[in-house]
Amino acid sequence: MTQKLKTQLTERLGIQHPVVQGGMMWVSQPELVAAVSEAGGLGILTALSFGTPEGLADAIARTRELTDKPFGVNLTFLPTLKAPDYPAFIKIIVSEGIPVVETAGRNPEPFLEQIKSGGALVIHKCTAVRFALKAEAIGCDMVSIDGFECAGHPGEDDVTSLILIPRAVDELSIPVIASGGFADGRGLAAALALGAEGINMGTRFVVTQEAPVHPAIKQRLVEVDETRTALVMRSLRNSERVLKNDWAEKIIGMEKEGAGISELAPLLSGKNGLKALREGNPEIGLLAAGQSTGLIRDIPSVAELMEKIISDAAEILGKRLPGMLA
Repeated sequence: MTQKLKTQLTERLGIQHPVVQGGMMWVSQPELVAAVSEAGGLGILTALSFGTPEGLADAIARTRELTDKPFGVNLTFLPTLKAPDYPAFIKIIVSEGIPVVETAGRNPEPFLEQIKSGGALVIHKCTAVRFALKAEAIGCDMVSIDGFECAGHPGEDDVTSLILIPRAVDELSIPVIASGGFADGRGLAAALALGAEGINMGTRFVVTQEAPVHPAIKQRLVEVDETRTALVMRSLRNSERVLKNDWAEKIIGMEKEGAGISELAPLLSGKNGLKALREGNPEIGLLAAGQSTGLIRDIPSVAELMEKIISDAAEILGKRLPGMLA
């Protein structure tokens, strides 16, 4: 029987284990989200993956067919000239009674009142303490703090989780979720020791049986180590950590030669990565991947993964560490 770790995260979200599946473009689909929630964590759908508010509503319905446990929705506010219809997406979130919303990207303040009008708890993803303090000030209920190891956008400060998490805990009065570099029970135990209320995992959940990702991509993530990620878009001050492949190397080379956004845009399109996820060619497109790839050595079911993470963390917290006290 899986042990339980009680934290503010589990208590406030009504979940069994302090583990959140981060919102991942294309990957956070109903099958994966429901599996995480069924296993006792918090699954999160990514709203923009579904294209339209109606698409999100359909995904919510499909997820509810697979689980009656709590799950959330990620809404990322993009720095684009033509923004998605955020009020319409939020209207679906509110009308469907989604209990948790993970916001990311730009400041969610213009939409926060509408999001919270349905009673949702808001977790904002941050890459620096100053952004976390702003999230607290505008009324977010929790923050997910992303260390430099994370997949996707780690910000521009290059501060690792080991420093960023306790710094955030020291500065904030709202709960902190640790994100970036977490893939096993050792990481969960470490995050709790640093003062976080739980962990957010992305890359590790990509490499599970339920993730809607081609087996060849999952296998590549099993085979690579922690040195096989790369940072693209550094020259644009919009850094993204991705799997190191031919596509990423080409972009990095173009950046070194002074290429601007107009030249890079065709290679940066997320549709290239979606094609790779579906067709299984790991050399095509940008595939977000964190340095936690160094800790991933199998492709378990979500339930098996969650069982091991919690049991290993409980073993460390309950036996190994107390046994070191003189």
